[in-house]
Amino acid sequence: MWAMNTRKSRMGSQVHAALTSCQDVILDSINEGVFTVDSDWRISSFNRAAQKITGIRGKDAIGHHCNEVFRASICESNCAIKKALATGKPTVNSSVHIFNSTGDRIPIKISAAVLRDSGGRIIGGVETFRDIGQIEELRKQLRDKHTFYDIVGRSPAITQLFDLLPQIANSDSTVLIEGASGTGKELFARAIHNLSPRRKQSFVAVNCGALPDTLLESELFGYKAGAFTDARQDKPGRFAAAGGGTLFLDEVGDVSPAMQVRLLRALQERTYEPLGSVEPVRFNARVIAASNKNLGRLAREGRFREDLFYRLHVFHIEIPNLRGRREDIPLLVDHCIARFNRLQGKEVSGLSRNVLAVLMEHDYPGNVRELQNAIEHAFVLCNEGLIQLGHLPPYLREKSAHAFLDRAGGMNLKAIEKTLIMEALRKHDGNRSLAARDLGIDTSTLYRKISASKIDAPKRDGRSRKSADTAHPRG
Repeated sequence: MWAMNTRKSRMGSQVHAALTSCQDVILDSINEGVFTVDSDWRISSFNRAAQKITGIRGKDAIGHHCNEVFRASICESNCAIKKALATGKPTVNSSVHIFNSTGDRIPIKISAAVLRDSGGRIIGGVETFRDIGQIEELRKQLRDKHTFYDIVGRSPAITQLFDLLPQIANSDSTVLIEGASGTGKELFARAIHNLSPRRKQSFVAVNCGALPDTLLESELFGYKAGAFTDARQDKPGRFAAAGGGTLFLDEVGDVSPAMQVRLLRALQERTYEPLGSVEPVRFNARVIAASNKNLGRLAREGRFREDLFYRLHVFHIEIPNLRGRREDIPLLVDHCIARFNRLQGKEVSGLSRNVLAVLMEHDYPGNVRELQNAIEHAFVLCNEGLIQLGHLPPYLREKSAHAFLDRAGGMNLKAIEKTLIMEALRKHDGNRSLAARDLGIDTSTLYRKISASKIDAPKRDGRSRKSADTAHPRG
């Protein structure tokens, strides 16, 4: 009997060893890193992919506490396995980073769950992870390709401005930038300055609409000691502070008629007189003005000096509203998420499909600034993973989401893409090349998406119609 039990025990050990070996082979064949920890948080297994990603050999990892091996950004404060053990729920696709054996920062996606024995008792935890460094690099290249001095976009309106800005920067001409509030007028002004030969000099901005005339005059031109009560010493104005750099006059359309006269004289003569002075002072700064109003219309209506308008309107830039360039929204969102992750030390990886659908549909009366504020609001509530509907500001979560889902019948990301493609084809009368350019994709990619989405595209392609019209002119 004893011999029989001994043989059974030996056979059981052999079976267990075979099963363990089989499990090791399976784990080593997986492309994702996998490791397990016991109840003392010591690593009990460490597969081949985990060794490759971390640069740490399995024999050097097994037996050590996981935070000694991984040195992940969440080990101390927000451990994925610890969270799974505390809640009983797995952690799925959380974005973090680790440091490998040479100290390099590796971005990874992790998932974690608890390990239980046959009796349901917790005996440890398991974590899987994959290196997303290549994906992050591709993302960065895409952002860099469509980012120009913090201006983000790939829409035709924005890319045309990208082409123009270096040419504008190389001149000394006055520039008028018009666009609704929140479109980023100051960003464009700073880009012009940073591209210009004046970039080593000061960029000085003043909001003309925020100050009454008396304060605005002293703010722009400065004053002499004794010019008014409490003026005990000379104070240089913004024209002087700009030196040989750039003076940015924001919301110039809100300036009073009396102040418009003083601005006109300064721009015409390239001189100004500080308050309390009778001696003109020359200035060398380049002037860039901006307004959220249409100054040409105000001038025609007699509400803005026509001569000042033409003095400012040497070169004109009009920045489109965000609702007119919806294809830029995903890029802007990625830019905001990367910025807030960096500033707040968080690991937010992106948006859920429902959130992207809501953001793509919203009309943005506050333009890019409103989108940035919505993402910042979400960051207050979301520490990691994907931003969900519950993280959005209430007005977007309740009003926009309901209206969108009612109207679109639960439109998802593919439906949005299909709608954008159909709109681009309609806009260009079926011309695939022009539609692809508007969408920021290759023509071959557009054809593939038309086929995959079963889009009933126009049989004409725009080019053939043009050829036909040339061959058979009407008249």
